[in-house]
Amino acid sequence: MSLFDDVLDDSSFAPEQFGPQEGFAGTLLAASACDGHIADEEVGALVTTLARMKMYQHVPPHRFNAMMDRLLGILKRGGPEKLIASAIPAVPPELRETVFANACDIVLADGVVEADEKAFIDDLMIKLELDSQRAKTIVQVMVFKNQG
Repeated sequence: MSLFDDVLDDSSFAPEQFGPQEGFAGTLLAASACDGHIADEEVGALVTTLARMKMYQHVPPHRFNAMMDRLLGILKRGGPEKLIASAIPAVPPELRETVFANACDIVLADGVVEADEKAFIDDLMIKLELDSQRAKTIVQVMVFKNQG
């Protein structure tokens, strides 16, 4: 127990729940950082992906930047595991395959798929409750997309 626990009301420091936008972006940010660093290509893929999505089209730049700052703060403090634990429950069921495909795309963006990234994608499939055959098909398509 912390000294702060006796003095402060914990509810004032409780993290806000993620909405679908934070859930989707947080999942992709965790994918870009799952190997311990974020490559420039991964950042580019993340920004391009989010900018093209309907769910972010009407988000003002200051609000988008604040959301990304919040997600980066969680990533810095708790790593990809903590970020993904908050993000996944906020991803709507109809966007789970979409976020998985985009996470695969980000992992493939720098041209190298490291062991940490493979483990992340395998774990992401489970956490998103995707059918393994469907997930394998998505991975195959994303590999084809990123060849050459």
